Amino acid sequence: MKPSLEPFFNPETVAVIGASATPGKIGHTVMDNMLSAGFAGRLIPVNPKGGEILGIEAVTGVADLPMGVDLAVIAVPRRFVVDTVRELGKTGCRSVIVITAGFKEVGHKGYELEQELAGVCRDAGMALLGPNCLGMINSPAGVNASFSAASPLPGDIAFFSQSGALCVAILDWARGAGIGFSKFVSLGNKALLDEADMLEYLDADPDTSVILGYIENVENGSAFLRQAAATTRNKPVIMIKSGSTAAGAKAASSHTGAIAGSDSAYGTAFRKAGVIRVRDVEALFNLALAFSEQPLPKGPNIGIVTNSGGPGILAADAAVKHGLAVSALNPRTVARLQEFLPGYAAFHNPVDIIGDADAERYAQSMEVVAEDPSVHSLLVLLTPTAVVGIEDTARSVARVAAKCNKPVFACFIGGRRVGPGREILREAGVPCYDFPAAAVESIHAMHDHAVRRNRPQPEFADIRGDVAAARAVLDESRRRGELEVVEFHAQKIAQAYGLDVPDTVLARSTEEAIEAGESIGYPVALKIASPQISHKTDVQGVVVNLKDAAEVADAFAEVTARAARMRPDAYIAGCLIQEMAPKGSREVIVGFKRDDQFGPLLMFGLGGVYVEIVKDVALRLAPLSKQDAFEIVREIRSYMLLKGIDGGPHANFDKLQDVILVMSQLAVDLPEVLEAEFNPVLVGPDRAWWRTCA
Repeated sequence: MKPSLEPFFNPETVAVIGASATPGKIGHTVMDNMLSAGFAGRLIPVNPKGGEILGIEAVTGVADLPMGVDLAVIAVPRRFVVDTVRELGKTGCRSVIVITAGFKEVGHKGYELEQELAGVCRDAGMALLGPNCLGMINSPAGVNASFSAASPLPGDIAFFSQSGALCVAILDWARGAGIGFSKFVSLGNKALLDEADMLEYLDADPDTSVILGYIENVENGSAFLRQAAATTRNKPVIMIKSGSTAAGAKAASSHTGAIAGSDSAYGTAFRKAGVIRVRDVEALFNLALAFSEQPLPKGPNIGIVTNSGGPGILAADAAVKHGLAVSALNPRTVARLQEFLPGYAAFHNPVDIIGDADAERYAQSMEVVAEDPSVHSLLVLLTPTAVVGIEDTARSVARVAAKCNKPVFACFIGGRRVGPGREILREAGVPCYDFPAAAVESIHAMHDHAVRRNRPQPEFADIRGDVAAARAVLDESRRRGELEVVEFHAQKIAQAYGLDVPDTVLARSTEEAIEAGESIGYPVALKIASPQISHKTDVQGVVVNLKDAAEVADAFAEVTARAARMRPDAYIAGCLIQEMAPKGSREVIVGFKRDDQFGPLLMFGLGGVYVEIVKDVALRLAPLSKQDAFEIVREIRSYMLLKGIDGGPHANFDKLQDVILVMSQLAVDLPEVLEAEFNPVLVGPDRAWWRTCA
């Protein structure tokens, strides 16, 4: 069983191992921080020299501690850490923070020492934070078990980070910005406690309403996904994931493997779990303050009030770009605005109250627009004209926002002149932004979170493939020493899952090719068959629309000769003869790559140039629900080509979604398959079938 984190976050007794009377040393800073935070429990410094540290008598060793210490903070040299923790385990200590560095971050020896440390804690049932961390702060409990330079302001935002240096910088910046925290945790090397543990605890924490995180990697992807999905149903989780490039990714033999890199996997995992991903610290706290200070919008419609037309247009454009709506105002709302606004004002959303607007005009306009039933959130824009009273207007915005049951956001555009107004809004709990786009991004994130919370539990299709038959094909390929399953053999796996596949015959001679063409019925396609040639177009190994026996014979001779010449290393088994797809069919690609952290990452997109060059694809983590399959098809930019344009044939979306769900199930059923593709899948009005790779 996992140890409880209550003694960790809310300790009654705290021991500081390596406490020091010398200012500047970590053991002294931890002691000073605990006292400065107002810790009401028992604080015990441990130092071999004994004496008094910051007015508290020190004990000389772990053996002198009382039984059952709730939390021990360890700041001793690395060589003493494991033995110290082992001694603490014997005293019934319930949790430890190891600030000391020099573990897995420095190489193999450090890694082995960290594994030993984790094992000692696991055996003793102790929670372990770190090693190599800044420590932990719980503001409501008066606990600052860290060596941070300052304590945070109180608040309802929780933050955890793998980077201790980032923790220090954010604490300093947040104090200057007036942002407070309920919990502040430096995870360090995550030998035991990790992001999933933090999410689980913070989900139930009554002092936390918004959870923020900075992560560099996730060790246990399935545990993270499971917990994050549960937590985001209750509270917003907003994260920065560093390392967004594909550098260091493993070589991949499929299109899916080449496109579905590590950063794609993290982005898709966050989306699946409902985690809001941001790219920088500014966006992280923009969103945190919005969620912390305003109610969730009940719909996508934004009402905009501005004293300048340009910013109003920018805000409207940003809203549409993010899938929100600048809704038409109710005629009654327009009539009320006309009662007090100048005749040359703009009475329709965005409502332009003109550059000479004063605080009272702002307040009246906000109240009227906010009362419109079609408006779900209100955005107030101000540019510092010569006549506008910035501070008075800020107070008016704050006053209306306090009475409004809808989220209110402000954007005071400018620098020094609007600074006092922004400060008034910040103190009143109204998020204020430099430019409209950032404000709209916050509204969009809050709306998405609200929609996800109200979404029903996903429904999964009941797909039962013949796993034994599929695995037999894999086993046979292994016996032949092949790392890839291609051609005719791969088609057998598709058939084991009930996929619609074209009539296909493996022809080893010209005569067999002609027989196959006659049997299938012309026109047919001919493709080179070789376990070493995955992409047949590389050797010009595909010929389509063969209309008779003579064309089949000529194509067989040309294709096999060319393949043998261009790939002398490849075994040429012959050619595949296949029925042609119905006219008007579209080519799509459905594939997956197994990510190290999160499992099968499924990709969908149009085939041909769209995947090769444009990379117009959508991604989801398996298993996919029915809703996932519906959404992934409609997410690609070229969706309208599948839907049919200018009266052309449209794809059978039900059949296509079935193919996607089969690929998802195959990925779950066959964990030994690292990558797979159905490429191309030919989709027409009546069928969606997989044709072996071109």
